[in-house]
Amino acid sequence: MDFALSDEQKQVRDEVRRFAENEIVPVATEYDTEEKFPHDLVERAAELGLVGSNIPLEYGGVGYDYLTNIVIVEELFAADPGIGLSISSAAFGADALVEFGTEEQKEEYLRPVAEGEAIMGSAISEPDVGSDVSSVSTTAEKDGDEWVINGNKMWITNGSVGDFFVVLCKTDPDADGRYNGFSQIIVESDRDGFEAEKITGKLGIRASDTAELLFDDVRVPEENLVGTRGAGFLQLMQFFDETRTAVAAQGVGIARGAAERALDYAQEREQFGQSISEFQAIQHKLADMHTKTEAARQLTYKSAWSVDHADDQLTQLASMAKEYASRVAVEAADEAVQIHGGAGYVNDFDVERFYRDAKITQIYEGTTEIQKNIIARELLGKGIA
Repeated sequence: MDFALSDEQKQVRDEVRRFAENEIVPVATEYDTEEKFPHDLVERAAELGLVGSNIPLEYGGVGYDYLTNIVIVEELFAADPGIGLSISSAAFGADALVEFGTEEQKEEYLRPVAEGEAIMGSAISEPDVGSDVSSVSTTAEKDGDEWVINGNKMWITNGSVGDFFVVLCKTDPDADGRYNGFSQIIVESDRDGFEAEKITGKLGIRASDTAELLFDDVRVPEENLVGTRGAGFLQLMQFFDETRTAVAAQGVGIARGAAERALDYAQEREQFGQSISEFQAIQHKLADMHTKTEAARQLTYKSAWSVDHADDQLTQLASMAKEYASRVAVEAADEAVQIHGGAGYVNDFDVERFYRDAKITQIYEGTTEIQKNIIARELLGKGIA
Protein backbone atom coordinates (compact mmCIF):
# COMPACT_ATOMS: atom_id res chain seq x y z
CA MET A 1 0.00 0.00 0.00
CA ASP A 2 1.55 3.27 -1.15
CA PHE A 3 -0.37 6.52 -0.93
CA ALA A 4 2.56 8.90 -1.10
CA LEU A 5 1.80 11.78 -3.45
CA SER A 6 3.18 11.57 -6.97
CA ASP A 7 4.93 14.51 -8.61
CA GLU A 8 1.73 15.27 -10.52
CA GLN A 9 -0.34 15.25 -7.34
CA LYS A 10 2.16 17.54 -5.64
CA GLN A 11 1.91 19.91 -8.58
CA VAL A 12 -1.88 19.94 -8.31
CA ARG A 13 -1.59 20.55 -4.56
CA ASP A 14 0.76 23.50 -5.08
CA GLU A 15 -1.48 25.03 -7.77
CA VAL A 16 -4.55 24.77 -5.55
CA ARG A 17 -2.61 26.25 -2.63
CA ARG A 18 -1.57 29.25 -4.72
CA PHE A 19 -5.15 29.76 -5.89
CA ALA A 20 -6.44 29.48 -2.33
CA GLU A 21 -3.90 31.88 -0.87
CA ASN A 22 -4.30 34.47 -3.63
CA GLU A 23 -8.03 34.27 -4.33
CA ILE A 24 -9.79 32.81 -1.27
CA VAL A 25 -7.95 33.96 1.85
CA PRO A 26 -8.23 37.73 1.14
CA VAL A 27 -12.04 37.63 0.80
CA ALA A 28 -13.01 34.82 3.18
CA THR A 29 -14.22 37.06 6.01
CA GLU A 30 -16.33 39.11 3.61
CA TYR A 31 -18.19 36.10 2.24
CA ASP A 32 -18.64 34.62 5.72
CA THR A 33 -20.00 37.84 7.22
CA GLU A 34 -22.40 38.47 4.34
CA GLU A 35 -23.38 34.79 4.02
CA LYS A 36 -22.80 35.22 0.30
CA PHE A 37 -22.19 32.43 -2.20
CA PRO A 38 -18.87 33.00 -4.07
CA HIS A 39 -20.05 32.63 -7.66
CA ASP A 40 -16.96 34.35 -9.06
CA LEU A 41 -14.56 32.09 -7.17
CA VAL A 42 -16.43 28.96 -8.22
CA GLU A 43 -16.13 30.05 -11.85
CA ARG A 44 -12.40 30.72 -11.48
CA ALA A 45 -11.92 27.38 -9.75
CA ALA A 46 -13.71 25.68 -12.64
CA GLU A 47 -11.19 27.18 -15.05
CA LEU A 48 -8.48 25.36 -13.09
CA GLY A 49 -10.36 22.07 -13.15
CA LEU A 50 -11.23 22.21 -9.45
CA VAL A 51 -15.01 21.97 -9.88
CA GLY A 52 -16.11 18.43 -10.52
CA SER A 53 -12.51 17.31 -10.62
CA ASN A 54 -13.77 13.73 -10.45
CA ILE A 55 -15.86 14.14 -13.62
CA PRO A 56 -14.34 12.15 -16.51
CA LEU A 57 -12.51 13.90 -19.34
CA GLU A 58 -15.13 12.95 -21.90
CA TYR A 59 -17.72 15.00 -20.02
CA GLY A 60 -15.61 18.11 -19.54
CA GLY A 61 -13.87 17.23 -16.28
CA VAL A 62 -10.28 16.39 -15.49
CA GLY A 63 -10.91 12.88 -14.17
CA TYR A 64 -8.58 12.95 -11.18
CA ASP A 65 -8.31 9.87 -9.00
CA TYR A 66 -9.82 10.05 -5.53
CA LEU A 67 -6.59 10.74 -3.67
CA THR A 68 -5.95 13.78 -5.86
CA ASN A 69 -9.48 15.00 -5.18
CA ILE A 70 -8.85 14.63 -1.46
CA VAL A 71 -5.68 16.71 -1.75
CA ILE A 72 -7.70 19.45 -3.46
CA VAL A 73 -10.33 19.43 -0.71
CA GLU A 74 -7.72 19.75 2.02
CA GLU A 75 -6.09 22.75 0.35
CA LEU A 76 -9.39 24.56 -0.18
CA PHE A 77 -10.54 24.00 3.40
CA ALA A 78 -7.20 25.05 4.86
CA ALA A 79 -7.81 28.43 3.20
CA ASP A 80 -11.50 28.77 4.11
CA PRO A 81 -14.06 26.03 4.80
CA GLY A 82 -17.09 27.99 3.58
CA ILE A 83 -15.66 28.91 0.20
CA GLY A 84 -13.90 25.55 0.04
CA LEU A 85 -17.24 23.78 0.36
CA SER A 86 -18.83 26.05 -2.24
CA ILE A 87 -16.19 24.99 -4.76
CA SER A 88 -15.89 21.32 -3.89
CA SER A 89 -19.68 20.84 -3.66
CA ALA A 90 -20.61 22.46 -6.97
CA ALA A 91 -20.73 18.94 -8.40
CA PHE A 92 -22.58 17.25 -5.51
CA GLY A 93 -24.44 14.30 -7.00
CA ALA A 94 -22.14 13.96 -10.02
CA ASP A 95 -20.97 10.52 -8.90
CA ALA A 96 -24.49 9.18 -9.28
CA LEU A 97 -24.65 10.38 -12.87
CA VAL A 98 -21.16 9.13 -13.68
CA GLU A 99 -21.97 5.66 -12.35
CA PHE A 100 -25.65 5.23 -13.21
CA GLY A 101 -26.65 7.99 -15.64
CA THR A 102 -27.35 7.58 -19.33
CA GLU A 103 -24.99 9.02 -21.91
CA GLU A 104 -27.53 11.74 -22.59
CA GLN A 105 -27.72 12.66 -18.89
CA LYS A 106 -23.94 12.75 -18.54
CA GLU A 107 -23.53 15.03 -21.52
CA GLU A 108 -26.40 17.34 -20.58
CA TYR A 109 -25.68 17.72 -16.88
CA LEU A 110 -22.03 16.94 -16.16
CA ARG A 111 -20.34 19.07 -18.80
CA PRO A 112 -21.82 22.45 -17.76
CA VAL A 113 -20.94 21.71 -14.11
CA ALA A 114 -17.33 20.85 -14.93
CA GLU A 115 -17.03 23.99 -17.05
CA GLY A 116 -18.41 26.24 -14.31
CA GLU A 117 -21.62 27.04 -16.17
CA ALA A 118 -23.95 25.23 -13.77
CA ILE A 119 -24.15 24.13 -10.14
CA MET A 120 -25.74 20.90 -9.01
CA GLY A 121 -26.70 19.38 -5.70
CA SER A 122 -27.80 16.18 -4.00
CA ALA A 123 -31.14 16.31 -2.17
CA ILE A 124 -31.52 13.59 0.45
CA SER A 125 -32.22 14.92 3.98
CA GLU A 126 -35.69 16.03 4.99
CA PRO A 127 -37.06 17.96 7.99
CA ASP A 128 -37.73 14.67 9.82
CA VAL A 129 -35.03 12.61 8.12
CA GLY A 130 -31.34 12.94 8.94
CA SER A 131 -29.32 9.83 9.70
CA ASP A 132 -32.19 7.46 8.82
CA VAL A 133 -32.13 7.87 5.04
CA SER A 134 -34.58 5.00 4.55
CA SER A 135 -37.34 7.14 6.08
CA VAL A 136 -37.39 9.60 3.17
CA SER A 137 -40.99 10.55 2.41
CA THR A 138 -40.69 12.77 -0.69
CA THR A 139 -42.68 10.97 -3.37
CA ALA A 140 -42.43 10.67 -7.15
CA GLU A 141 -45.46 9.22 -8.89
CA LYS A 142 -45.57 8.24 -12.54
CA ASP A 143 -48.13 10.10 -14.66
CA GLY A 144 -47.84 9.13 -18.28
CA ASP A 145 -44.33 9.92 -19.41
CA GLU A 146 -43.61 12.20 -16.44
CA TRP A 147 -42.72 11.96 -12.76
CA VAL A 148 -44.76 14.13 -10.38
CA ILE A 149 -42.75 14.97 -7.25
CA ASN A 150 -44.10 16.16 -3.90
CA GLY A 151 -42.37 16.74 -0.58
CA ASN A 152 -39.53 18.79 0.81
CA LYS A 153 -35.83 18.45 1.48
CA MET A 154 -33.84 20.13 4.25
CA TRP A 155 -30.23 21.27 4.72
CA ILE A 156 -29.49 20.99 1.01
CA THR A 157 -26.10 22.32 -0.05
CA ASN A 158 -26.39 24.69 -3.05
CA GLY A 159 -30.15 24.64 -2.52
CA SER A 160 -30.90 28.22 -3.60
CA VAL A 161 -28.11 28.54 -6.17
CA GLY A 162 -28.23 25.13 -7.84
CA ASP A 163 -29.43 24.63 -11.40
CA PHE A 164 -30.51 21.03 -10.84
CA PHE A 165 -30.51 18.37 -8.15
CA VAL A 166 -30.34 14.60 -7.87
CA VAL A 167 -33.33 13.99 -5.59
CA LEU A 168 -33.95 10.82 -3.58
CA CYS A 169 -37.66 10.00 -3.80
CA LYS A 170 -39.97 7.19 -2.84
CA THR A 171 -41.25 5.83 -6.15
CA ASP A 172 -42.58 2.42 -5.05
CA PRO A 173 -44.13 2.73 -1.57
CA ASP A 174 -45.36 -0.89 -1.63
CA ALA A 175 -41.95 -2.38 -2.39
CA ASP A 176 -40.78 -5.20 -0.14
CA GLY A 177 -37.86 -4.41 2.15
CA ARG A 178 -36.96 -1.25 4.01
CA TYR A 179 -34.36 -0.16 1.49
CA ASN A 180 -36.29 -0.81 -1.71
CA GLY A 181 -38.67 1.45 -3.56
CA PHE A 182 -36.50 4.59 -3.67
CA SER A 183 -35.21 6.22 -6.84
CA GLN A 184 -32.95 9.12 -7.72
CA ILE A 185 -34.44 11.65 -10.11
CA ILE A 186 -32.92 14.78 -11.66
CA VAL A 187 -34.97 17.90 -10.95
CA GLU A 188 -34.12 21.24 -12.55
CA SER A 189 -34.64 24.29 -10.36
CA ASP A 190 -36.63 26.17 -13.02
CA ARG A 191 -39.47 23.61 -12.99
CA ASP A 192 -42.93 24.81 -12.01
CA GLY A 193 -43.69 23.93 -8.39
CA PHE A 194 -40.05 23.96 -7.29
CA GLU A 195 -39.08 26.44 -4.59
CA ALA A 196 -35.90 26.95 -2.57
CA GLU A 197 -35.76 28.85 0.71
CA LYS A 198 -32.24 29.87 1.73
CA ILE A 199 -31.26 29.06 5.30
CA THR A 200 -29.36 31.84 7.07
CA GLY A 201 -27.92 32.24 10.54
CA LYS A 202 -25.77 29.11 10.35
CA LEU A 203 -23.03 28.64 12.93
CA GLY A 204 -20.40 28.15 10.23
CA ILE A 205 -19.64 27.53 6.53
CA ARG A 206 -21.69 30.63 5.85
CA ALA A 207 -20.33 31.22 2.35
CA SER A 208 -21.74 27.85 1.34
CA ASP A 209 -25.39 27.96 0.31
CA THR A 210 -27.87 25.87 2.29
CA ALA A 211 -31.61 25.74 1.68
CA GLU A 212 -34.87 23.93 2.13
CA LEU A 213 -36.34 22.62 -1.12
CA LEU A 214 -40.09 22.44 -1.67
CA PHE A 215 -41.67 20.25 -4.35
CA ASP A 216 -45.33 20.92 -5.17
CA ASP A 217 -46.44 18.72 -8.07
CA VAL A 218 -43.11 19.25 -9.81
CA ARG A 219 -43.17 17.48 -13.17
CA VAL A 220 -40.06 16.12 -14.84
CA PRO A 221 -39.78 13.78 -17.84
CA GLU A 222 -39.37 10.06 -17.23
CA GLU A 223 -35.85 10.18 -18.71
CA ASN A 224 -34.74 12.17 -15.63
CA LEU A 225 -34.72 8.90 -13.67
CA VAL A 226 -31.15 8.00 -12.72
CA GLY A 227 -30.40 4.32 -13.23
CA THR A 228 -32.88 1.63 -12.24
CA ARG A 229 -36.23 2.49 -10.70
CA GLY A 230 -36.37 1.38 -7.07
CA ALA A 231 -32.59 1.12 -6.66
CA GLY A 232 -31.97 4.68 -5.50
CA PHE A 233 -31.15 3.86 -1.90
CA LEU A 234 -28.63 1.20 -2.88
CA GLN A 235 -27.11 3.56 -5.46
CA LEU A 236 -26.70 6.21 -2.79
CA MET A 237 -25.06 3.88 -0.29
CA GLN A 238 -22.27 3.14 -2.76
CA PHE A 239 -20.97 6.69 -2.45
CA PHE A 240 -21.08 7.28 1.29
CA ASP A 241 -17.60 5.85 1.74
CA GLU A 242 -16.32 8.40 -0.76
CA THR A 243 -18.21 11.36 0.62
CA ARG A 244 -17.17 10.50 4.18
CA THR A 245 -13.57 10.36 3.05
CA ALA A 246 -14.08 13.79 1.52
CA VAL A 247 -15.40 15.14 4.83
CA ALA A 248 -12.34 13.66 6.52
CA ALA A 249 -10.23 15.71 4.09
CA GLN A 250 -12.29 18.76 5.03
CA GLY A 251 -11.45 18.09 8.67
CA VAL A 252 -7.76 17.75 7.86
CA GLY A 253 -7.86 21.04 5.97
CA ILE A 254 -9.60 22.84 8.83
CA ALA A 255 -7.18 21.39 11.39
CA ARG A 256 -4.20 22.37 9.28
CA GLY A 257 -5.51 25.85 8.64
CA ALA A 258 -6.12 26.40 12.35
CA ALA A 259 -2.76 24.89 13.37
CA GLU A 260 -0.78 26.95 10.87
CA ARG A 261 -2.47 30.16 11.95
CA ALA A 262 -1.85 29.32 15.60
CA LEU A 263 1.82 28.70 14.88
CA ASP A 264 2.20 32.02 13.09
CA TYR A 265 0.40 33.94 15.83
CA ALA A 266 2.37 32.27 18.61
CA GLN A 267 5.62 33.43 17.02
CA GLU A 268 4.35 37.00 16.59
CA ARG A 269 2.55 37.58 19.89
CA GLU A 270 4.72 38.69 22.81
CA GLN A 271 3.96 38.50 26.52
CA PHE A 272 6.26 38.93 29.51
CA GLY A 273 8.98 40.15 27.19
CA GLN A 274 9.08 37.17 24.84
CA SER A 275 7.19 35.40 22.10
CA ILE A 276 4.45 33.20 23.53
CA SER A 277 5.90 30.37 21.39
CA GLU A 278 8.71 30.27 23.97
CA PHE A 279 6.34 29.04 26.65
CA GLN A 280 6.20 25.28 27.00
CA ALA A 281 2.43 25.26 27.44
CA ILE A 282 2.03 26.84 24.00
CA GLN A 283 4.69 24.58 22.48
CA HIS A 284 2.82 21.50 23.67
CA LYS A 285 -0.43 22.77 22.18
CA LEU A 286 1.28 23.37 18.84
CA ALA A 287 2.96 19.97 18.94
CA ASP A 288 -0.33 18.19 19.63
CA MET A 289 -2.22 20.11 16.95
CA HIS A 290 0.28 19.36 14.20
CA THR A 291 0.79 15.75 15.25
CA LYS A 292 -2.93 14.97 15.29
CA THR A 293 -3.41 16.76 11.97
CA GLU A 294 -0.73 14.62 10.36
CA ALA A 295 -2.25 11.46 11.84
CA ALA A 296 -5.67 12.45 10.48
CA ARG A 297 -4.14 13.14 7.07
CA GLN A 298 -2.51 9.72 6.88
CA LEU A 299 -5.76 7.97 7.84
CA THR A 300 -7.64 10.05 5.27
CA TYR A 301 -5.08 9.31 2.55
CA LYS A 302 -5.34 5.60 3.33
CA SER A 303 -9.11 5.80 2.98
CA ALA A 304 -8.75 7.66 -0.34
CA TRP A 305 -6.28 5.02 -1.53
CA SER A 306 -8.85 2.39 -0.63
CA VAL A 307 -11.46 4.18 -2.74
CA ASP A 308 -9.14 4.11 -5.75
CA HIS A 309 -8.21 0.46 -5.21
CA ALA A 310 -11.61 -0.91 -4.12
CA ASP A 311 -10.16 -2.14 -0.84
CA ASP A 312 -12.49 -4.36 1.16
CA GLN A 313 -11.83 -2.36 4.35
CA LEU A 314 -12.99 0.91 2.80
CA THR A 315 -16.22 1.28 4.76
CA GLN A 316 -14.42 0.91 8.07
CA LEU A 317 -11.56 3.18 7.01
CA ALA A 318 -13.88 5.88 5.68
CA SER A 319 -15.82 6.06 8.94
CA MET A 320 -12.59 5.99 10.97
CA ALA A 321 -11.14 8.80 8.88
CA LYS A 322 -14.30 10.88 9.04
CA GLU A 323 -14.76 10.45 12.79
CA TYR A 324 -11.14 11.09 13.69
CA ALA A 325 -10.40 13.94 11.28
CA SER A 326 -13.58 15.80 12.26
CA ARG A 327 -12.67 15.43 15.92
CA VAL A 328 -9.17 16.72 15.27
CA ALA A 329 -10.62 19.66 13.32
CA VAL A 330 -12.78 20.70 16.28
CA GLU A 331 -9.92 20.24 18.76
CA ALA A 332 -7.37 22.10 16.64
CA ALA A 333 -9.72 25.01 16.02
CA ASP A 334 -10.47 25.20 19.74
CA GLU A 335 -6.76 25.26 20.63
CA ALA A 336 -6.07 27.84 17.92
CA VAL A 337 -8.59 30.20 19.49
CA GLN A 338 -7.07 29.53 22.91
CA ILE A 339 -3.60 30.42 21.66
CA HIS A 340 -4.95 33.64 20.16
CA GLY A 341 -6.62 34.52 23.46
CA GLY A 342 -9.06 37.42 23.26
CA ALA A 343 -7.95 38.14 19.70
CA GLY A 344 -9.26 34.74 18.67
CA TYR A 345 -12.74 35.60 19.83
CA VAL A 346 -13.39 38.17 17.10
CA ASN A 347 -13.24 37.87 13.33
CA ASP A 348 -10.12 39.99 13.00
CA PHE A 349 -8.38 36.62 12.93
CA ASP A 350 -9.35 33.58 10.86
CA VAL A 351 -9.37 31.17 13.79
CA GLU A 352 -12.71 32.53 15.00
CA ARG A 353 -14.22 31.43 11.69
CA PHE A 354 -12.43 28.08 11.69
CA TYR A 355 -13.77 27.42 15.19
CA ARG A 356 -17.34 27.86 13.94
CA ASP A 357 -16.76 26.02 10.67
CA ALA A 358 -15.18 22.93 12.20
CA LYS A 359 -18.30 21.63 13.95
CA ILE A 360 -20.22 20.75 10.79
CA THR A 361 -17.71 18.04 9.92
CA GLN A 362 -18.99 16.07 12.91
CA ILE A 363 -22.57 16.35 11.68
CA TYR A 364 -23.05 16.05 7.93
CA GLU A 365 -22.49 12.90 5.88
CA GLY A 366 -23.23 10.90 9.01
CA THR A 367 -22.79 12.13 12.57
CA THR A 368 -19.91 11.10 14.81
CA GLU A 369 -22.23 8.64 16.54
CA ILE A 370 -23.20 7.04 13.22
CA GLN A 371 -19.53 6.65 12.28
CA LYS A 372 -18.78 4.88 15.55
CA ASN A 373 -21.73 2.56 14.94
CA ILE A 374 -20.38 1.70 11.50
CA ILE A 375 -16.85 1.12 12.79
CA ALA A 376 -18.14 -1.19 15.52
CA ARG A 377 -20.39 -3.01 13.07
CA GLU A 378 -17.48 -3.61 10.70
CA LEU A 379 -15.26 -4.83 13.54
CA LEU A 380 -17.87 -7.18 14.93
CA GLY A 381 -18.91 -8.41 11.52
CA LYS A 382 -15.49 -9.09 10.07
CA GLY A 383 -13.26 -9.35 13.10
CA ILE A 384 -10.16 -7.28 13.64
CA ALA A 385 -7.72 -7.67 10.73
